[in-house]
Amino acid sequence: MYNFRTDLANERRDIYQKANNISQIDGIETTQEEVNEKIRIERVKITNENGEKAIGKPKGNYITIDIKKLKVATEDDIQQASEVVTKELKTILEAHIGGQDEILVAGLGNIYVTPDSLGPKVINEVDVTRHLIKYLPQYVEEGTRPVCAVAPGVLGTTGIETMEILKGIIDNVKPKLLIVIDALASRSIDRISSTIQIADTGIVPGAGVYNKRAEISEETLGIPVIAMGIPTAVETAVLVNDALDIFITKLQNEAKSNDYLNNLKEQDNYEEVKEALNVGDYNMIVTPKEIDDLIENMKDIIARGINFAV
Repeated sequence: MYNFRTDLANERRDIYQKANNISQIDGIETTQEEVNEKIRIERVKITNENGEKAIGKPKGNYITIDIKKLKVATEDDIQQASEVVTKELKTILEAHIGGQDEILVAGLGNIYVTPDSLGPKVINEVDVTRHLIKYLPQYVEEGTRPVCAVAPGVLGTTGIETMEILKGIIDNVKPKLLIVIDALASRSIDRISSTIQIADTGIVPGAGVYNKRAEISEETLGIPVIAMGIPTAVETAVLVNDALDIFITKLQNEAKSNDYLNNLKEQDNYEEVKEALNVGDYNMIVTPKEIDDLIENMKDIIARGINFAV
């Protein structure tokens, strides 16, 4: 298994293709769509075991929505992005459950740690209707889907695995589908809080930063699980590797390159950079100074996308 160090399926595909010098992977299908000058969608579908083994992701659909210039996004930009999320999420929901089936939305993460606070913040904005339908049906529009939501916290503060908490809720509430929102890891600084991945295969919290928790999936919970994730941090090695690429490109553009630099540019120097940056058992994770604003914008996009989709 490659050291992908990313939760994004399309990044894992690119890393595998580059490492093996191939353009296609058996068992992986890809389509792309340019929504507008700021929003781009890439759909990766893993269709067989070869695709699973190649990039270390289970069979299913992975939709990546890239949004440019999110830290200076206007209200119109946020609304356009949320509409894209709504459309993609609706398509997945319709493939797994009926129009009136109950949904549980779970926001994973620690609300007191900004890069990990996306999930709980989204939950505060989700329109919950299950209790209204049950206790005040006369005030609810006909055809409203039952939706309930929870922010289960993190193992370090609850002492309970998130999967165990969700399983207890599911066994009692009996929703037909679970949507989980969580922070992800990426191999690109450009994707920090500007990319949304929607997958119908569940999630392993912390997998991208070597802090794996119990898997949250249909296999462990008994109902379909849609995972919505956003990269909020990268390793220092990723940051330096990207910076080296930019530096080498600049040298090449200025005609100061040589064969060594040309070869260096074609390689993925992540492992070498990571080894150089690690001091003892420590490995740094970095996040941008604008993370507060980025999280707020992404929170609005995800919450609106869910509300309109369900």
